[in-house]
Amino acid sequence: MSNDLSVTFHGAAGTVTGSCMEFHHDGKRLLVDCGLFQGSRTLETLNRSPFAFAAKQVDAVILTHAHIDHSGLLPRLVAGGFDGDIWCTAPTSDLLEFMLADAGRIQESDTERRNRRRDRAGEPAFEPLYTEEDGLAAWRQSRPVDLKQWFEPVAGIRARLWNAGHILGSASVELEIGGVRILCSGDLGPEHKAFHPDPESPAGFDHVICESTYGDRTRDHLTIEARRRLLEAEATAALARGGNLVIPVFALERTQELLLDLAALISGKKIPSVPIFIDSPLASRATTVFSKYADTLEDLTGAGFDHPAFHFVEDVNASIRLNSVTGAIILAASGMCEGGRIRHHLKHNLARRESTVLFVGYQAEGSLGRILLDGATRVRISGEDVAVRAQIRRIDTYSAHADQQDLLAWLDARQPIAGSLFLTHGEGSAIETLRRLSQSHKLGQSIVAPAMGETYQLGSGTAAKRIRTGDPALQAAVGRDWQNSYADFTTNLKAELARIEDTETRLKAIAAMRDILASYRAARSAHGRRVAPR
Repeated sequence: MSNDLSVTFHGAAGTVTGSCMEFHHDGKRLLVDCGLFQGSRTLETLNRSPFAFAAKQVDAVILTHAHIDHSGLLPRLVAGGFDGDIWCTAPTSDLLEFMLADAGRIQESDTERRNRRRDRAGEPAFEPLYTEEDGLAAWRQSRPVDLKQWFEPVAGIRARLWNAGHILGSASVELEIGGVRILCSGDLGPEHKAFHPDPESPAGFDHVICESTYGDRTRDHLTIEARRRLLEAEATAALARGGNLVIPVFALERTQELLLDLAALISGKKIPSVPIFIDSPLASRATTVFSKYADTLEDLTGAGFDHPAFHFVEDVNASIRLNSVTGAIILAASGMCEGGRIRHHLKHNLARRESTVLFVGYQAEGSLGRILLDGATRVRISGEDVAVRAQIRRIDTYSAHADQQDLLAWLDARQPIAGSLFLTHGEGSAIETLRRLSQSHKLGQSIVAPAMGETYQLGSGTAAKRIRTGDPALQAAVGRDWQNSYADFTTNLKAELARIEDTETRLKAIAAMRDILASYRAARSAHGRRVAPR
């Protein structure tokens, strides 16, 4: 047995995105996931920060699944010199070809758009985080492996993948390193999720690293029929208003589940047969992968993805033409409204009282989707202020994540945990709630909520020991940031000033705000550092 085994949490610690764990043993480095940070602009800046390790020194990567918050920094890793294998299931490998290429295209197009913005005149040009070709280069290094099959990603390290029930191809990762047994949950699916069997993996580990996305939330475990009734009610009400029903979706899994249900509702004459536009080339390509593995999926009997109401929108011009559409259902990515074509549709529908925006997935803190769900009356999209007059609705029944009870049941089935249980991939409140419950269930010698950048020594049959504290700068990036507050303040400023009855008082209010900013500048100049004015 060796005591030089350690794990460092480079992402998804105290936040939901950016999953990346580095296992270091006997001079070898293995990553489990290498994901993109999504959420506030401050959090997203971490995507451009140097890796905390040398990409050339990483020996291998094991990927739990294809979602971008788990895979989206692989192109940067490869571009930085990583030339090893990216181990994953065959469906994940197939999906990566489209997911990573699409992510590169989005990086390129978003960079071009941001550089064209008038409010950036005179500022240095942005460079894309990576390109479409970088994404394809990373995909070419993927190496498919079957579930439950032992393999050796790095000399001296054995691994197996187990069905995680989250999305097509998703897996939990079992590791044997230097006599220590570890299980990384990846993202876990809920009980009786559409398409996939329930998660499974062995029991009896030294350490378990478990996601906590919904650690503070329980949901009704509905049948597919009950889920469809909820969607029917929302779609019927939205279409009765006369406007569009806009649904931000994740191109992978969520889109396919919605298509399955919408086809059933239309065929059963439960909702009107209106045009349904799937405005995501990535969703179209992901759907072809679902079709390829149709014989391995549940719930597809008598259903497919070729219903006559479905219109897959490929090119940008066809997407723009949807501006003149009304009374339709529009599915567009990204699911958290942080990029892609959904922002275009929100710009053209949020201000319309007859329109409805229906959220069907998790919205990370600081994301535009979360801001809308939290009740914003004005938002800023692509440098423009947009009033929110549309109906903002939400249903939780399409979550691909295990809820609190699912997580506790999964953890209990992994017993005994001889060492530590790590709770990751969750916001602070979710992790803390699950931590307290895990303590009461006596899940492990110690229960750890790691911070970004922290390193722990892992031994056999003993609690993990923290050997390096996290980076405060990384941890400060988690949650809402000043740019979220700035956007909220500026988008509502004009309306707030308009509420002041006379012009003279409005001018005084503006002058007072200028004085406050000037006092901060004066205080900083006087003391040579940033301090608050008296």
